[in-house]
Amino acid sequence: MTGILEPPVTPAWRRRGLPRTQTAYVAVAFAVLVVVIWILAPVFTTPRNLLNISKNFSFIALMSLGETLVIISGGIDLAVGSVCALSAVVTMMLMRFLSDTTAAQLPGATIALAVLLALTLAGLIGLVNGLLIARVRLSPFVTTLGMLSVARGMTYVLTQGRAQYPTGPDIALFTRFANGVVLGLPTPLVYLLVLAVMMGLALRHLVWGRHLYAVGGNAQAAALTGVRVPHVVVSVYVLSGLAGGFSGVLIAGWLGAAPANLATGYELRVIAAAVIGGANLAGGAGGAAGAVIGAALIEVIRNGFVLIGANSYWEEVFVGVIIIIAVLVDQLRTRRVF
Repeated sequence: MTGILEPPVTPAWRRRGLPRTQTAYVAVAFAVLVVVIWILAPVFTTPRNLLNISKNFSFIALMSLGETLVIISGGIDLAVGSVCALSAVVTMMLMRFLSDTTAAQLPGATIALAVLLALTLAGLIGLVNGLLIARVRLSPFVTTLGMLSVARGMTYVLTQGRAQYPTGPDIALFTRFANGVVLGLPTPLVYLLVLAVMMGLALRHLVWGRHLYAVGGNAQAAALTGVRVPHVVVSVYVLSGLAGGFSGVLIAGWLGAAPANLATGYELRVIAAAVIGGANLAGGAGGAAGAVIGAALIEVIRNGFVLIGANSYWEEVFVGVIIIIAVLVDQLRTRRVF
């Protein structure tokens, strides 16, 4: 009878008032890091620097939102950086092509068509990834690694390695769309906040969100309960492709051009942001807030290293250590060590 009438054991981290999620720990670490960098380099908090940080991290965070959905499902998307680059160059090329057609006579038409077609291409790439993984049962790692090469190769084939520039009457409008200001905030940050809120609400309140966590936790058990696992898996890869494509469009508008080597290596930064923010590579865990905070933390580290004059080569080392610590803390927390 020993233990039958005993009250359930409360985890140590809850008894001590410690944060309940990895995202909360990362938020605390982010706040501490901001204070430390501000003390070492007061210029960190100047409006101009904060504006640059908000723009730079928004692009990675947008892609990290889609990546987080994929990781929650138990998969991974290595092609997001290449999709970003392909969407950017396609947008620029389409704007140049459409400026010579009758569509250019309508204000904003070239932008709308170019962006729509670029996002459609990005979504189709995500759809192919999802179908190969969900229906053909290919490995997510191998499938998206192959698509990384395909999308990057298509980018170089289309551009012949040369940067692409837009032409036409809507260039100024496109710049405002991608690099404008709304209520004092840069438009990329506004798009990020809106999409992050929508993603958070979908994960928390929609049946699709509950099904996604169920698939990531145990796909076979989810299927037995009636969850349409292939549909859920395909949907997250499509959304990841769209996130990469939209980020590419915004980067192209911000730069005013689309280099062929745009977003090279971004996939690692995107995955790092998602993992630091609490997405578990085993599936079943993650959220929009974590993706945003993880991306912001990486950008603050990069910016801080520049401002304090530290060797930039140590940046990758520091980010890697942060990833390991974040995962370690989550493991210790779930094992009730804290």
